[in-house]
Amino acid sequence: MPISRKILTWAALVAIMAVLVVLVGPYIIGPESIEGSKNVLTTARTILLPVDGPESLDWDPRGEGPYVGVTDGRILKWSGEDLGWIEFAYSSPHRKNCSSHKVEPACGRPLGLSFEKKSGDLYFCDGYLGVMKVGPKGGLAEKVVDEVEGQKVMFANQMDIDEEEDAIYFNDSSDTYHFGDVFYAFLCGEKTGRAIRYDKKTKEAKVIMDRLHFPNGLALSKDGSFVLSCEVPTQLVHRYWAKGPNAGTRDIFAKLPGYADNIRRTETGDFWVALHSKKTPFSRLSMIHPWVGKFFIKTLKMELLVFLFEGGKPHAVAVKLSGKTGEIMEILEDSEGKNMKFISEVQERDGRLWFGSVFLPSVWVLDRQ
Repeated sequence: MPISRKILTWAALVAIMAVLVVLVGPYIIGPESIEGSKNVLTTARTILLPVDGPESLDWDPRGEGPYVGVTDGRILKWSGEDLGWIEFAYSSPHRKNCSSHKVEPACGRPLGLSFEKKSGDLYFCDGYLGVMKVGPKGGLAEKVVDEVEGQKVMFANQMDIDEEEDAIYFNDSSDTYHFGDVFYAFLCGEKTGRAIRYDKKTKEAKVIMDRLHFPNGLALSKDGSFVLSCEVPTQLVHRYWAKGPNAGTRDIFAKLPGYADNIRRTETGDFWVALHSKKTPFSRLSMIHPWVGKFFIKTLKMELLVFLFEGGKPHAVAVKLSGKTGEIMEILEDSEGKNMKFISEVQERDGRLWFGSVFLPSVWVLDRQ
């Protein structure tokens, strides 16, 4: 069959699939169910923001916050019901075209946030600019690192701080794509992601894990002995041993029931992982082979791509992992997306779970006391 006819045939199949999706939707493409999950996220309280995308949350050493990084390149601070959200910091001085709903590369895009307790400085990953830092008084952030081993940091994603060792660990999700091309990085099949250690004293950065397929979330263990990096398409959580008899080696820590965004450690040393989506028929199909994912990227509009990937039904899933064994301890859901969806992070604090979203102008709080 001539190449042109092959292309037309594929295009026709895609068009037919799109029509079927609109007609029968979730009945065919819906997300898979997870055995043993609790559908309790429907009861979480919503705190609205004036701007989209509070992707990550953290609290300063005084316990104030949370602070969140949002779509327009700023970091906002929650100051309670009376004052609401106030501006704390921003990634870039180029603020002219920054939008509350659409990412502008020149404005930056704050992602994973981590306060350093001893200094009060806020470190964060910017999906365009690299790893950044801003002091306790806020304002314009300064660049910490944007190049590692001679290679540009393209997509700094999430980070954690080892305060004893004065080291920062972070993921660089792709050597080709920035945050705005997140689905390309996810579906292209390229294993160019890296987990990186940055020594604050020597200002030297080195790759500790490479050939990762879109590593997203990253967290340090409570004792600093290992670092976890969530590889999204494979649903694997990789572990790098930073200290101890296995130092310098890596293994698999956990297998997740869906596609991870950020991972956060609890006070007890366990971990919460936010799932962007459960597995769906379309997600399985699109990752059979890299050329399948690339074909969908070229032929489908982003809105349809996201719709299919979510199974036609955006939802919310949070997974708790044992910090000792990597075993799943608990799974919480809003399976129908009635209250929560597109969650990007889960933080456990003072008997509550706090949730961020990479897309929506919402933070959610679930009281577990």
